[in-house]
Amino acid sequence: MKYLLMVYNDDGLLNALTRDEFDTRMRGCIEHADELRTQGQLLDTQQLEGPSTAKTVRIRNGGVTVVDGPFAETKEYLGGFNLIEAADMDEAVRIATEFPWTRTGSVEIRPVRDFDAVRRRVGA
Repeated sequence: MKYLLMVYNDDGLLNALTRDEFDTRMRGCIEHADELRTQGQLLDTQQLEGPSTAKTVRIRNGGVTVVDGPFAETKEYLGGFNLIEAADMDEAVRIATEFPWTRTGSVEIRPVRDFDAVRRRVGA
């Protein structure tokens, strides 16, 4: 089953790291991702630019609103994601704990819905 691991960053904790500490964690993260990819468990991974580069789009009552930044003001923000293949949620949790960003933010894990099944159900 596929799971999306969403990495949330806390700039206060990230900025407290020295450059060497950050680089060591990032290198470890990349090496871990490479191992998971080799094992066939990592399907995709990407970092995101910071929230200040975001736009949020809404359509309400026929009107379009575009605002700068994320919708919610939060301490932690979505910094990247990993799409993995895991046997179950327990394995997904184990994989998430191996990423260093759980120490300076959090990793939210969500099962990925079988979109082909949805497509078939709605006849698309």
